[in-house]
Amino acid sequence: MQAVQRLQDTLSPSNRALTKNSGSRRPGPNRKPQFQFKSMLKNKEMQAALGSGMLMLMAWGVSHWWQWLSVILYVVSYALGGWSKAKEGIETLIREHDLDVNLLMIAASLGAAAIGYWNEGAMLIFIFALSGALESYTTERSSKDISELMALKPETALRLSHEGTETVGIEQLLPGDLLLVKPGELIPADGRISKGVSAVNQASITGESVPVNKVAGDEVYAGTINGEGVLYVEVSQSSEDTLFSKIIRMVEEARTEVPDSQRFIKTFESVYARIVVAVTLIVIVGAPLVLDWTWAAAFYKAMVFLVVASPCALVSSIMPVMLSAISNRARRGILFKGGAHVENMALTSVVAFDKTGTLTKGSPVVTDWITAPDYDADELLHTVATIESYSLHPLARAIVAKAETELGQRELLTAEQVQALTGWGMEGIIGGVKWKIGRTNVLDEPGLLAEPEWVESRARLEAEGKTVSIILADDRIVGMLALRDELRPQARESVKRLQAQGIRVVMLTGDRPDTAAVIAAQAGVDAVYAGLMPEDKVSYIRKLREEYGHVVMVGDGVNDAPALTAATVGLGMGMHGSGAALEVADVVLMNDGIEEIAPTIALARKAQRVVKQNMIFAVSVIVLLVISNFVQNIALPFGVIGHEGSTLLVILNGLRLLRS
Repeated sequence: MQAVQRLQDTLSPSNRALTKNSGSRRPGPNRKPQFQFKSMLKNKEMQAALGSGMLMLMAWGVSHWWQWLSVILYVVSYALGGWSKAKEGIETLIREHDLDVNLLMIAASLGAAAIGYWNEGAMLIFIFALSGALESYTTERSSKDISELMALKPETALRLSHEGTETVGIEQLLPGDLLLVKPGELIPADGRISKGVSAVNQASITGESVPVNKVAGDEVYAGTINGEGVLYVEVSQSSEDTLFSKIIRMVEEARTEVPDSQRFIKTFESVYARIVVAVTLIVIVGAPLVLDWTWAAAFYKAMVFLVVASPCALVSSIMPVMLSAISNRARRGILFKGGAHVENMALTSVVAFDKTGTLTKGSPVVTDWITAPDYDADELLHTVATIESYSLHPLARAIVAKAETELGQRELLTAEQVQALTGWGMEGIIGGVKWKIGRTNVLDEPGLLAEPEWVESRARLEAEGKTVSIILADDRIVGMLALRDELRPQARESVKRLQAQGIRVVMLTGDRPDTAAVIAAQAGVDAVYAGLMPEDKVSYIRKLREEYGHVVMVGDGVNDAPALTAATVGLGMGMHGSGAALEVADVVLMNDGIEEIAPTIALARKAQRVVKQNMIFAVSVIVLLVISNFVQNIALPFGVIGHEGSTLLVILNGLRLLRS
């Protein structure tokens, strides 16, 4: 505690302004998605594919003069473009005892070379490698865009030791460490206050919109926001579960989790590859015996079939689309934990919002100002704002903001002996009068003479779900004010945009029905369910799913975590959301931008349409080419162009979502 005492001297009043935690906080990415050709060229698979293509062109160019050099260049082209795919195919064959499209394409290319179609085989390798490189680039782009969002949260804490203070990463914090939390900073770890008094905004944990006064011995939680006081917090848990590590896990999930449609295609690919190989062998062996074809003609037709029947385009119909959508949204501050959630979000029929910190700002504003008959309202506001200007409490800031709005930049009065009354409010002397602004519990004290009107006003305001404070002048009641959380400016428009897409919007909240009804009316939601405990929210989510179908739940607190899990897609608020909400959420709004929910659902629906387009196109091309091979005897070069061209088209069709 000696370190605490030494540091108190360094914290002068001028240093007690609102500060940010260590590490600057950037606004969420908001630039328009676009192709980045330089970064694409840095992709190793892209370099190999382009190198293979250049060697193919060189081999074709010298084939009329130096046949031996042409063959050497083709061999190098095959090796450069096909090595990684051949390796993947062989690993799948050995490890999983399964065939995949990689081996099919390598076999088709080698088969083409075996019958003298070196250039066609090289072209097959080149386009196949190019399509794989485009898909790899999409994956890298998605991961990079997601990883950039990590900078939106502070990652460090100010730890005290006998030598003084040191800034450490929150993952280094251990139980028993003593932390200094300055005014306005995020509390970096769960712990207990060792010294200090402050109001802590813990709406992200409990859903309370009004900050809670905290004193020595009280518990505080990671992710909550310290108010106007300096706090010394003893860590009670290790920080392995920090937001930073959660984001890392989210990125890993985004890389590995695939939608159900992609799982189906993967299973289908394995069965289909076996069928293609079987038919190829039947054509090679059976056609000369049954149809009296020459061995060369049968082998040629089998190679064409092997090329055109390979499901490259079908396999590439889904993941490039999903990854492009994930990358697009990451640049707008929306983090998907996997492509499966893009697919599920496209099916949304209901969006359920929590109220506090989601539809509302999570910070109070003055809604009612009641003055005694013998006091001027503006003069009383001026006096109270002067006292409250010495505090950084959110309630105090709300009063000062009201004064600035209604009175302009009027110079504050001279105040003396201003101090915070722990757990109650503020007091100070102006013009020889002792002023107090704080909780209304004094109305219940027998020593204070209170007219019935004040008690009735308090009851009325509290019934509306407002936080009520009383104003005393020399222990006489001269005024009363009420505060309430304010609707986010973008909330109503966000709700309208969802409704315009045919989506039903509801609000689930633990607040009183009267307060909830007011916010619901302001936001324009279709239905409101109030007075709910966390388990009640889960019940309503299940009812909504039974009645309407797929439900997206938007929440920010620990009390929302069960409902986020019960929904088809759980959407957590990243800027002020609790760790539990972020952990269970399928999608995270890193900058709390609820206005992006409607565009995100629209993009998910567009992604679903693009996937359907790709799959229909891919199947149509395969069927057309297979029929043409046996009926019209199409040439191998045409089969290569038709097959690989369709693969490139479906990938490029998916990449369009980067610009949506």
